Amino acid sequence: MSRTLRPPVRLLGGGDAVLALDIGGTQIKSAAVDADGRIDAVRRTPTPWGPEAVVAAIADLARAHARRNEVDLRPRSVGVCVPGLVDESRGVVRYASNLGWQDVSLRRMLERELGLPVSVQHDVRAAALAESRIGAAYGYPSALVVAIGTGICGALVIDGTPYSGGGYAGEIGHAVADPQGERCPCGAVGCLETIASASAIARRYTAASGIAVGGAREVFDAAQRGDRHAAAVWADAVTALAQGIARLVAAFAPHAVVVGGGLAQAGEALVGPLRAELDQMLSFHRRPFVLSARCGEDAGVVGAAITARDLASALRAGAGGRV
Repeated sequence: MSRTLRPPVRLLGGGDAVLALDIGGTQIKSAAVDADGRIDAVRRTPTPWGPEAVVAAIADLARAHARRNEVDLRPRSVGVCVPGLVDESRGVVRYASNLGWQDVSLRRMLERELGLPVSVQHDVRAAALAESRIGAAYGYPSALVVAIGTGICGALVIDGTPYSGGGYAGEIGHAVADPQGERCPCGAVGCLETIASASAIARRYTAASGIAVGGAREVFDAAQRGDRHAAAVWADAVTALAQGIARLVAAFAPHAVVVGGGLAQAGEALVGPLRAELDQMLSFHRRPFVLSARCGEDAGVVGAAITARDLASALRAGAGGRV
């Protein structure tokens, strides 16, 4: 059964009414956006198994959102974001391990089912787009948005457009951070995710202390209380993150670095030390502003709504304004 959260808020401003969805491994987040830019309550619905079942669930959600009295919705387009390797230009999910998908032509399937134009975007690039357009990175010509949770992923946004690299860009969690480190589930050794992801922090603390924990938050709390094992694991994570970001800053010189994802809920306790270590690692490089994300856990939905509106605008322009 789906549940709804949050009352409608004015967020995106005037434009096309659209439907936005963030497909995750465990739940689909969905929302309708009306012509005034108000996003109705974000629904969370369990993700069914298989692309055909997901498409059918999205069709049901589209009808449910359209029936909501508080939203005057006649959607012009639909925006969808998905984890994994996503080829946005073709609307194809090349590989999504959490969903068990490979080479799924999601845009074609949804357009056939819904009868509306559909944009398909990587979930972190969608979140980065939201941060760039209305969030922490607003006003910066370029930004690196890093999402730290069970895994680690990033997106480089330049002049308001996330760079996709044909779907392969942003997998910074699988850049090598310690060549002598642990083997990552991806098959490589010493990936950043094996040190600095939320799951790695919990696992490394348990290995060091012998104390089982439910997640990185417990490790952070223990570090704040003076637990030496927790402090060491947390410090290793911050250093590895700073090193990874420093390499990207040296290569791309983003004006801002925005830190989001579940781990970023630690706020300045994470961002402050990360900012300080990054400053120590850089020399002549342009120092980016290091900021906490503002769009929260629904950033993917907001980004999907933005891509849907961009698609509707592009189609209207191509039709000479007649769409």
